[in-house]
Amino acid sequence: MMSSCQNIINTSCVKSSWSNDVRVSLYSLMVLIILITLIGNMIVIISISHFKQLHTPTNWLIHSMSTVDFLLGSLVMPYSMVRTVEHYWHFGEIFCKIHTSTDIMLSSASIFHLSFISIDRYYAVCEPLRYKTKINMLAIFVMVFVSWSVPAIFAFGLIFLELNFKGAEEIYYKHIHCRGCCSVFFSKISGILAFMTSFYIPGSIMWCIYYRIYFIAKGQARSINDTNQLQPRLEEETGNSRSKDMKAAKTLGIVMGVFLICWCPFFFCMVLDPFLGYTIPPALNDTLIWFGYLNSTFNPMVYAFFYSWFRKALKMILSGKIFQKNSSRCILLLESSP
Repeated sequence: MMSSCQNIINTSCVKSSWSNDVRVSLYSLMVLIILITLIGNMIVIISISHFKQLHTPTNWLIHSMSTVDFLLGSLVMPYSMVRTVEHYWHFGEIFCKIHTSTDIMLSSASIFHLSFISIDRYYAVCEPLRYKTKINMLAIFVMVFVSWSVPAIFAFGLIFLELNFKGAEEIYYKHIHCRGCCSVFFSKISGILAFMTSFYIPGSIMWCIYYRIYFIAKGQARSINDTNQLQPRLEEETGNSRSKDMKAAKTLGIVMGVFLICWCPFFFCMVLDPFLGYTIPPALNDTLIWFGYLNSTFNPMVYAFFYSWFRKALKMILSGKIFQKNSSRCILLLESSP
């Protein structure tokens, strides 16, 4: 998502006054973030696409989210980097609208995927007997379709129909807009709508589901511990299952924490800015946008830390073993679910 521009009336935006050393440092940091985002998500995409054991409904949902994050890193972040460092948009007004729409779409789609992944984990942990009937390929297709289509319609409709200006056109063109600016401007109504659609609703779903998963998994673990004290033979049979449930709860908790840390500051500033008279500094907006982008950078790291299949797939990719005959049939994990 985009930042505000300098508040200069009917003239060109002020270009960056930073020294070359500062600009080189910023470019280096942002290029590093972009590369980590691209490499991490590409490894997830290749792993799930190549290894047949990973062709499960849940993993295809993760595959779709990694595709979103990869596209964000390749199509959006490089142009945002230039705009952030130079304080100027060099790529024209039409491409600005395309970039802004794509930015909002992919950022929102990534958040939508996280929300649907939490729903998948809810059924896996809280209703395991119904999991395979509820979370099948049709359900995953619907989740993926909604995660892509709703943000796309919302983002491109908002920007190209200029609905984000609704009710505040005069303020934007007199006090915000300048030549060389590529910003998304939200009126009070459109800011609240974007906040609800892209952050609050999917974030609330994630939070409520995580809260329920955590306490159900914790209660199940306590119940099984009590049972195992009376019937020790059940310990081996049930231990692995409950351990996996707690692992799923912890993983979702970390995903939730990363999501909130990365996106909360930006969305709250975005929705408050119209009510504060658009006084939030552009530099702060840009910083918060890049914090939001980091969510797409960190997602593959969560998989690498928690999932052994990711680490094994990474070793095979880096060693070139995926080019060997029948490598797609390699066993990466004992069970086919993540």
